[in-house]
Amino acid sequence: MKIYIAGKISGLNRSNVIQKFEAAQKSLLKKGHQVFIPCILPAYEEVSHEDYLHICYAIIDVCDAVYMLSDWQQSKGARLEYEYAI
Repeated sequence: MKIYIAGKISGLNRSNVIQKFEAAQKSLLKKGHQVFIPCILPAYEEVSHEDYLHICYAIIDVCDAVYMLSDWQQSKGARLEYEYAI
């Protein structure tokens, strides 16, 4: 199964974000899933939050499921990803 992981990214320390997404990724990989995490996208100041969302929506389109991290409701982007996936 292809799984997209959604959670809070904006406003957090990048290394902490990567650690929490990679922990979830590791668990899902052990179960045999293919996992996509948005925090590995390069951070460009010229690229808007909305543009990143469109990239994430495209990834969600090819996935079978979306795994929501515990902090997803604190993130505007993750809430939009949830609504898009539904």
